[in-house]
Amino acid sequence: MNEALRVAMAEAGETVESLAEKVRVDPKTAARWLAAGRIPHPRTRVAVAQVLRRDAADLWPEPFRRRDLPWFRPWAELEQDAIGIRWYEPLLVPGLLQTEGYARAVLGTGGLVPPSQVDLIVASRLDRQAVLGRDAPPQLVTVIDEVVLRRLVGDRAVMSEQLTHLAAVAEREHVQVRVIPADSPWHTGLAGPFVLGRLPDGTELAYLDNQLRGQVVTDPADVASLGRRWESVTGEALPQRRSTELIREVATTWT
Repeated sequence: MNEALRVAMAEAGETVESLAEKVRVDPKTAARWLAAGRIPHPRTRVAVAQVLRRDAADLWPEPFRRRDLPWFRPWAELEQDAIGIRWYEPLLVPGLLQTEGYARAVLGTGGLVPPSQVDLIVASRLDRQAVLGRDAPPQLVTVIDEVVLRRLVGDRAVMSEQLTHLAAVAEREHVQVRVIPADSPWHTGLAGPFVLGRLPDGTELAYLDNQLRGQVVTDPADVASLGRRWESVTGEALPQRRSTELIREVATTWT
């Protein structure tokens, strides 16, 4: 028996039938979750956790016995299932495209991440990147602002390595890295980074990050709103080929 799930359902006043209806599964499927060892699909775990107002890792700890920060684990699971990822970052290289040196410099700056956790989070970030090398990788499209290429993170060697890596990854058939020029006017993306993910069944989800933690967004209206913002930022970005050329040009300035 999954005692944690049973207690959470009781405290939330949910029955198997009501929970199943809210997360859009068959009641028989929901009933199986109460049996020990029955673990739902990642996106369903996120939905159940939101209904019960619990952390998915508390309800099903087995999939989360990894090195990610607890609040990031639901998205890390969904990211591995995605067939399409659209990622906008105004200030940093997206995590799936970071080198070890760059990731370590980002996490080690300002003392915001305890030194004891830096190695674990860097290792987890690099582990996540394996999704881009599998036989059927997701289509990854990223948009970054030019300032990302020109702001010093770590030292010059770190930046040279990162931009060289970024240009090389952008040559892969399933990866696009597009850059918004520095002379572009203010645009809606500058309100903050976001990621849109598409799962094999067509479900669209999103991820938002802030100074304290991130959150998975499942509400269709919110996801649609972010989709409109995505169209806006891609409209400001250079074409893929010109973006790659710019990345290589700026890389030479860091050598």
